[in-house]
Amino acid sequence: MSGRVTAVSSNGEYSFTKPNRDSIRLLAGLGVEGDVHAGVTVKHRSRVAQDPTQPNLRQVHLIHEELFAEVGEEGFKVAPGDLGENLTTRGIDLLGLPVGTLLRIGDSAVLEVTGLRNPCLQIDNFQDGLLKQVVGRDEAGNIVRKAGIMSIVREGGVVRPGDTIDMELPSGPHRPLDRV
Repeated sequence: MSGRVTAVSSNGEYSFTKPNRDSIRLLAGLGVEGDVHAGVTVKHRSRVAQDPTQPNLRQVHLIHEELFAEVGEEGFKVAPGDLGENLTTRGIDLLGLPVGTLLRIGDSAVLEVTGLRNPCLQIDNFQDGLLKQVVGRDEAGNIVRKAGIMSIVREGGVVRPGDTIDMELPSGPHRPLDRV
């Protein structure tokens, strides 16, 4: 299974949304060059407050563009970068990937999937009621998070809209994604 990058976004300042770019550069072990969340240790404010020495498992945030159509059916208007993601994708079931999946993007970049984004109240500050659209419960009462996945950069490279994304599933038993 493969997909495509439909948009790339980054921001050097703490802000909920991230402006779209013509390209971004992924740096191995760090994240998106110039992005406020790049680094070896955690950069998200709530995580820094808990323990600033934690490894940064949230270097690159990916969201599937199909989510925008889904929430659009409920009256919400969301575009690439609006929810703070670095890569907007199409054609890959990001939420169904197991931990450790490698995403080979463009000519040389490789991301390793670490887990699910844990949606926060900032989503409702962006558009009131949107949080309920991206986090809910399934029929069994389990929490379902739909606001994308997080990853770390294994191999750097430049990523542009239109780049292909190829997946390499991990060997051994697959572990479902959980929040990171």
